[in-house]
Formats: sequence, C-alpha cells, structure tokens
Amino acid sequence: MMHLNNIIYIDSLPKIDLHGYDRETARVAINDFINDNYKIKNNLFCIVHGIGSGVLRQTTSDTLKKNKKVIDFKTYYFNQGCTIVEIEI
Repeated sequence: MMHLNNIIYIDSLPKIDLHGYDRETARVAINDFINDNYKIKNNLFCIVHGIGSGVLRQTTSDTLKKNKKVIDFKTYYFNQGCTIVEIEI
C-alpha cells in the first residue's frame, strides 16, 4: 500500500477536477469522491482545485479536515493546484 509521503508521480492516481465548481458543489463532490475511493479500497487520490483565488483550495482543505476517513493530505510539491489525499481503508 502506498503512502502519501512516497508519491512522486501522480498521473496514475484517480483525480477529481474542481475547476468551475462553487464552494458547496466542491464540498459535496469531494466527500462523494472520498466515499467512492473508500468503497473500492483505493487509499490515495488527487484533488485538482487549481491556484486561482484560493477559494477551492481552502474549501478542499476545510472539507478534508472534517472528513473522518482522511488520514492525511498535502499540496503536491510539483503543482500547487493539486492536493494529494490519503484515506483510511
């Protein structure tokens, strides 16, 4: 099983792209994506929120902090517009 700190290449990870979403739609989409990955026993995935004004990045962070399945998350080192998430399986 991979862990968050071992990730270098994210192209093979499942992704959700939040470009064009508002706060509430993004929050619902993130929680649904977490639940979907939990069901298929996938512990790592990527959320693409973009850089922009930071609204979606903050919404992503707030949503992940509140979700009990989330073990850890961090901004991807090579792209500040992506957050990598590790969930409990």
